[in-house]
Amino acid sequence: MSSEPSRKPTLISAPTRIEAAGNKPKLIDEFIGRVNSHTSALSIARMRSPAGWVEPGQRPEFEEYTLVLKGCLRVEFEGGEHLDVRAEQAVITPAGAWVRYSTPEPEGAEYVAVCLPAFSPDTVHRDE
Repeated sequence: MSSEPSRKPTLISAPTRIEAAGNKPKLIDEFIGRVNSHTSALSIARMRSPAGWVEPGQRPEFEEYTLVLKGCLRVEFEGGEHLDVRAEQAVITPAGAWVRYSTPEPEGAEYVAVCLPAFSPDTVHRDE
């Protein structure tokens, strides 16, 4: 008999709804992360934000990989520049970089965010 712990897949049957920062209600459904699966290595969440949503700028300690499924996600970064990331495009934001996310177009946006390590309110460092 082996003394190794069991190694089997873990089903995540449903996400946990997380409160979002920003000027308008945005839906964050965390599938994997500190809240829903008690995972600190990374987090995976589906985001749905309305037209005109803007969150505070931030300088997170984690890398963020974002895949846009619908609409357009604007990513502002230092120097006054921005990227418009559209459906079926992705963006990588390095840890320590200042960014601000928004959804400027009428249909808003739906996207998946993967943070490495997992998102944490203590490591996102939002602007005051």
